[in-house]
Amino acid sequence: MRVVVTADTHLRREWPRRRLPRAAEAWLERADVILHAGDITQAEHLDQLGRHAPVHAVLGNNDRELTGALPETLELTLEGVRIGMIHDSGPVRGRAERLHAGFPDADLVVFGHSHIPWDGTGVDGQRLFNPGSPTERRRMPHRTIGVLDLADGRVVDLRLEVVDDP
Repeated sequence: MRVVVTADTHLRREWPRRRLPRAAEAWLERADVILHAGDITQAEHLDQLGRHAPVHAVLGNNDRELTGALPETLELTLEGVRIGMIHDSGPVRGRAERLHAGFPDADLVVFGHSHIPWDGTGVDGQRLFNPGSPTERRRMPHRTIGVLDLADGRVVDLRLEVVDDP
């Protein structure tokens, strides 16, 4: 199963020139499932993602219009891999312990908020992953998206893909 992981897209109808990079769209076209770790901002953008594949999303701090429509946290199982999702994982110090406490049974925890791509191992080997942002790189050198391949109850491959348009 191919899972495309994104967060912090910050798409807004008031900013019609902001869009997902073509490279991100290309990955979305190949997705079986899409995970969005918050800050998509408006329902029509969730619908846009949903044209590619089923979307599972959590509420971000900029998702005011989606309050009540999206959960703050989400737990799901895909191809036997238990996944937890939250937007803001809090400060780096204590992150692994907090995420493990919040998602004790998750094999992988996906989060966003910082726009900083991050792939690491937490408590008891729990994998922690932030895909960065495909639209607002901020201080990072590139816009990024996550690509996750799952099979037989395990993460076969998890990587960051640069989605900067030329």
